[in-house]
Amino acid sequence: MKWDDVRQSYPSQWLLVEAIAARSEDGRRVLDELAVIDVFDDSTAAWERYRQLHHDAADREFYILHTDREELDIAERVWLGIRLVESAVL
Repeated sequence: MKWDDVRQSYPSQWLLVEAIAARSEDGRRVLDELAVIDVFDDSTAAWERYRQLHHDAADREFYILHTDREELDIAERVWLGIRLVESAVL
């Protein structure tokens, strides 16, 4: 799904999503295609689930996002050739 479609389908919700198609552009992570993994009432529960999934599948790209945000703005930092997402909670 595109972010606009996700926002329409899940208004005012905390989501755990996976980036299906993403790219780096000008120091930002651009999420072209997302899959909604789970929906939460609060960010604390979303973080718990994120930690579990990240532990089990660290190679996958998960984010916690709130659908009140019109645009995604995910900063990316590179450290010794490893891509680190500076802000995964939006």
